[in-house]
Amino acid sequence: MPANVDAPERLPQPTVAEMDLPVVLDALSDPIRLAILHRYLVDAAGGVRSCGWVGVDRPKSTLTHHFRVLREAGLLEQHQEGLVRSSRARIEDVQERFPGLLDLVVAWEVPAALMREDVAP
Repeated sequence: MPANVDAPERLPQPTVAEMDLPVVLDALSDPIRLAILHRYLVDAAGGVRSCGWVGVDRPKSTLTHHFRVLREAGLLEQHQEGLVRSSRARIEDVQERFPGLLDLVVAWEVPAALMREDVAP
């Protein structure tokens, strides 16, 4: 067994102070990104999940773009470990910077048309 096991690499993201409301609102203006964040807040209960877990019915390249936008806005934290990229919602950071915003995301109902059939609503 190797003595050095590399920790997952955290991808670049803004600090709490660097989170900008227009950037965050732009990230949340797309229903796919809103659905992704909703899944992490509600179904993952703020926990870490692989990006493939989200269950949105779109091509992988499209989802990669949407995850990047959410991360660069400061809404998700992402780690890369080998070929696996995992994400989690930055609940505490977003609540600190924009109190009440995530409550609106949680209250939003994800349209069934966005989700794969094998993902329960």
